[in-house]
Order: sequence, then structure tokens, then C-alpha cells
Amino acid sequence: MPNSADSQMSDEQAIQRLQLAKRNVLAELSKVIVGQTAVMDEILVGLFSQGHCLLVGVPGLAKTLMVRTLASTLSLDFRRIQFTPDLMPSDITGTELIQQSSDGLHRELKFVPGPVFGNIILADEINRTPPKTQAAMLEAMQEKQVTVSGLRHPLPSPFFVLATQNPIEQEGTYPLPEAQLDRFMLNILVDYPSEDEELAIVQRTTSDHADSVAATLDADEIAMLCQVVRRVPVADPIARYAVRIARQTRPDQPAASEFVQQYVMWGAGPRASQYLVLGAKARAALDGRLFVCEDDIRALAPSVLRHRLRTNYNADSEGITADDIIQNVINSTSLVAGGSRSETIAKAFRSANTD
Repeated sequence: MPNSADSQMSDEQAIQRLQLAKRNVLAELSKVIVGQTAVMDEILVGLFSQGHCLLVGVPGLAKTLMVRTLASTLSLDFRRIQFTPDLMPSDITGTELIQQSSDGLHRELKFVPGPVFGNIILADEINRTPPKTQAAMLEAMQEKQVTVSGLRHPLPSPFFVLATQNPIEQEGTYPLPEAQLDRFMLNILVDYPSEDEELAIVQRTTSDHADSVAATLDADEIAMLCQVVRRVPVADPIARYAVRIARQTRPDQPAASEFVQQYVMWGAGPRASQYLVLGAKARAALDGRLFVCEDDIRALAPSVLRHRLRTNYNADSEGITADDIIQNVINSTSLVAGGSRSETIAKAFRSANTD
């Protein structure tokens, strides 16, 4: 963080604002969405980390409604792209059309932006379109721009992709390539609601009453808070802990457990370490903390890692999942030799408050 006391106080106030914004956003979302608090928490982590999220869940769990409502609470431009087998790349990025010039003397090419030119993009059932069309999202997600006919067109800021995927129905789908999966910061599992939550959903959606949500943030404030998240300090032992967790998913590493060596084909790359630390910063800031602890790393590890490691035949035949492997890695990875949790947190907190 900056050395100036004023700047430090400004960051503290910004983190308090971020914590308040989280409470306000969740309160507005709860007017429309019943339950799914953990899912919404992780989506906010992705948003303020400037990362993208893949939502995996069966149909009917309000994934689309959740994303649309979130965009409304944040005063952001929402665009939905329904991915289908006949969708073309230009249907996403936009295309150039021949139009009459303003003077009426000749014709000229004019770029017409596609639906990817928004702040929050819902890529609905992204695995239902062929790889060529899926690839149209790669440049947008990584570079925040699209290139058409050799010309680059920057995307609006903030730019946030939320893609959905049905884990059950596989007929007529095209699995996402590893390069594109790696562009998603988090792979978030959307599970069934509890019995009481499902009863509340039924009662709410079968009446004539509809709640509206209020905007809590705007694009400029979101951009400022994203920068504050990046200034949250991380003590070296915490950063090393994140790196060790990612590295121990790789079966060729000497430190990998026998469990990993037996069931993993290949593990997570360096981007996993980056996202573990960045997501932990966002989680800490959203909780109103000026420091990151190992609980932040552990909480985000499944969503950061589950789509970045590939199980082998042994795991598939024995029903061992990526989440089982991640839990084994977390259980077998210690924070730091000779260091305690409280000492590490205290060190990070002192660092955050040093002039």
C-alpha cells in the first residue's frame, strides 16, 4: 500500500466502502434470489478481482436471473449471449457493414459492435457452440478487446464474463478447451437449494408480487474498488502457501502427495497461483480486512483449481473427483514451517498499517 498516511486512510475507507457495498448488493440480490449466498460471494470475489467466472449447475437454479439482477444492482450494462451450434464468431464480436457515407458520394465500412460490448456478459451454455465460436471469447476475456478485419476495438470497462454450463446434458456439446477454461478465474458450482429455500422460491415466484432492486454502485466506483483490492498486502508466507497449493496439484513435482501422483494427469499452472492470491485479496477486502490469511486461500482453492487439473483413468474409474484431490492437497499443505497463523496475520496487518 502507499506510504502516505492519507493514502493509507483512503484505502481503509475504500475497503470499508467495499464491505458496505457487499452487504448492500447481497441485500438487493436477496429480494430476487433465494439462498445461493456462497455462489454470490464468489461471484463478487471474481468481479472485484477483475476475473471471469464459470457457473456450473443443472437448469432451473436461477443462474441467468442471478447474473441479470447483479448487473442491475451495479448499474452495469448487461448482455446475454445464448450459445447455440449455429452461432458464428461475428454474432459475438460484431461485424463490418457497407454503408453510404455521410456525404452520399461513396460507400464505407462501418463496424457494428456485437453483444460482447457490454459490462457484464452472460455466456449462456457456452459449451453448446463449436470451438471456432468459443474462441471468439478468448481475446475478449484476456485482452479486453476484439479484433475485426485487423482493427482492434476496446471493450467497455469493467468487463466481466459469467458463463454457464450444464454438467448433466452432454449430447450436442463441445467441451471447452483447456486454454479457454484457464481464462476463467473461478469455476463455481451452483447446487440445489435447501427444502426451506425451495419453498420460499415457490411462494415468491407463484404470486403476483415482484420486487425491484436498487443500484448500489456504478462503473467508476467499481473500477476504483478493483484497484484498492490489488493494493491489499499479502505476507510472503501466505503467498508462498498459495503457490505451494497450486504446485502440489502437479504429479511430477517432488512434493506432490501419493494421492496426487496416483490420480492426476496434469495439474494447475502458474495462473492458478496468481488467482489464488488475487482472489484472497478480494475476499479479505470484501470482509473489511486489510490483510489476507490462509483461510482466504483455502476457501477459494476449490473454485480456482477444479477446472485447472485433469484427473486420469484411475480417478475416473474409482469416482475420485477434482474436488477430492484439491481437498487432499489442502490437507497435506502446511502454511509455513515453524510459523503460526496469528503471527502471519499480525505481520500482514502491521505491514498494511506502516506509513
